[in-house]
Amino acid sequence: MVDRVKFSSLREIAALGFDDIIDVRAPAEYAEDHLPDAISLPVFSDAERAKVGTIYVQDDPFKARKVGAALVARNAAKHLEGPLADRSGAWRPLVYCWRGGQRSGSFASILAQIGWRVSLIDGGYKAYRRLVVQMLYDQPLPHRLVLIDGGTGTGKTDLLAVLAEQGAQVLDLEALANHRGSLLGGRDGGQPSQKAFESQLAMALAKMDPARPVLVEAESAKIGRIRIPPSVWQAMLGADHFRLEVPLAARARYLAAAYVDVIGDMEELCARLSHLAPFHGHEAVARWQMMARNGDHVALSSELVEVHYDPSYRRSSRRASDPLEVLSLTDLAAEDLQVAADRLLKQLSNA
Repeated sequence: MVDRVKFSSLREIAALGFDDIIDVRAPAEYAEDHLPDAISLPVFSDAERAKVGTIYVQDDPFKARKVGAALVARNAAKHLEGPLADRSGAWRPLVYCWRGGQRSGSFASILAQIGWRVSLIDGGYKAYRRLVVQMLYDQPLPHRLVLIDGGTGTGKTDLLAVLAEQGAQVLDLEALANHRGSLLGGRDGGQPSQKAFESQLAMALAKMDPARPVLVEAESAKIGRIRIPPSVWQAMLGADHFRLEVPLAARARYLAAAYVDVIGDMEELCARLSHLAPFHGHEAVARWQMMARNGDHVALSSELVEVHYDPSYRRSSRRASDPLEVLSLTDLAAEDLQVAADRLLKQLSNA
């Protein structure tokens, strides 16, 4: 027997007790977005999905269902003999497809016949996506966001990590977007799709207690090519904030170490620096590229902060209120960040 599970909120999904969440959609559908932690066990490949769809529209729906059933059975056998071969009799999977219809229903029936307690998401991925849009686009965010503000290289991301270790609720937008939020901030693997970012963001928020503050790094409206959804962005615009202030020399050393992956690919670094030419001219960019090639990475970081990043920060950072506290640090070593975290958490507890 296959049960259908209907969710009215993302918090319900976050509290699931299933052993695995299985996405049976085609690989391209899964790659664009899926429920966080779901595993991909497609019943159609991308080509097979296109083939069945073409038969359904251009030939005969009955024939399409017959061809589709054969493909589901064939692919289900591969999954049973492969990824699912070690699952015990007590295994409880949750299965979904696009609308919770034939693909997931067919696969779930096979699993149920074996004896597993299988459930289907009523409405499939489409119903889940509606809940994500509801949270991030249609309703005010119930969480109280508190921003960690400060110029490039002031250790905001590292401070968030220290705060998380101390039990604070932390939302790391740059980690979810796989981007450090600056011109040179791309990371290996590239960025997720907008929908995949929103899935991770919405589920992270669903697991947090709205009665406790959520600490988040101050960002622009976009992180790389990823847009911060409206509900979160509006909450950030009205949020209280702390501001980090760190001497330029310490910031330059920090950036040279933090961007070691970018420095390791000199051609890529120089290519990224070339994007600054419209703002600072080709002569300045050529000088920065030469500094990079000569290994003057701390000096390059210092000049980029002074000439590009700090002026840009001053233009864009116009807060409606004063900071709860200015956290002035002399350096960005572990002990300095710990001091900042302690001061911040004390201020929050007093508030």
